[in-house]
Amino acid sequence: MTFVKTYKIGTRGSPLALAQAEETRTRLLAAHEGALEPEQLEIRVIKTTGDRIQDRALSEVGGKGLFVKEIEEALISGEIDFAVHSMKDMETELSPELIIDCILPREDARDAFISASGKSLADLPSGSLVGTASLRRQAQILNRRPDLKVDILRGSVETRLRKLAEGKADATLLALAGLKRLGKEDVITELMHVDDMLPAVAQGAIGIERRLEDEEIAALLAPINDSVSYARISCERAMLAVLDGSCRTPIAGYAELVDGNMLDFRASVLATDGSLRFDASGQADISEAIALGERLGKELKVQAEDANLTFVL
Repeated sequence: MTFVKTYKIGTRGSPLALAQAEETRTRLLAAHEGALEPEQLEIRVIKTTGDRIQDRALSEVGGKGLFVKEIEEALISGEIDFAVHSMKDMETELSPELIIDCILPREDARDAFISASGKSLADLPSGSLVGTASLRRQAQILNRRPDLKVDILRGSVETRLRKLAEGKADATLLALAGLKRLGKEDVITELMHVDDMLPAVAQGAIGIERRLEDEEIAALLAPINDSVSYARISCERAMLAVLDGSCRTPIAGYAELVDGNMLDFRASVLATDGSLRFDASGQADISEAIALGERLGKELKVQAEDANLTFVL
């Protein structure tokens, strides 16, 4: 009897997380066609603390790392071989035992605005309630429309859409990437231009985390890494790292490839209530992605500190 190696893929259990794990699985099978069979890639669902807590903002209970803690523990222990993550959920500092050196081709990073009335953000009546658990989205909404109200709306994509239909908010925002991966683009009222709603760092990107010393998994994943997406995400996360950013500080950043090998990067940091906003932008060769992110992070940090804007860590 021939032994067939099986690789265990760790993921959260939400429909979006499972869709991302399945995309990873499909890309691996295509990249290793003839050498890898479908039954060799097993998707293993791991329940995280972030999935269990649905009634409070992540900033109140420990941050976005709550979506990955148990998955990373399973990776370190050997229970799984690699893990699939939404990169916007990842802290900038990983365990020294782990690495993310594989980023799939990035999906559209824009935010989608969804309102029960079908009105755009600009046309939403004064006093309307926009529900979102993202401090970044809350701060940008209040910066643009201080006459609106914001409150926490948490849960999976399906849960938030249901809460909107039940009248628990007048509108919400969701990542376009997630809606596309779930085939739910029909719910969108308005696609937000990045000039009007700067995305979260690494929004729309799927990252694969592995054990640092596991060269077999490194070789398995290497063919599905998208180098341009990897540079874009590296740039954005470098900025976030300089700011010591977390889900408790409204920070946004978006890097895109322009003019061949040039990265164009814009980033913002805001006061939680939207009353202050600081912006920075710049360009660099794609090979200087991390240096560009760090430079803009330092610019933003100086601006924020000069205005006595405190970073909540």
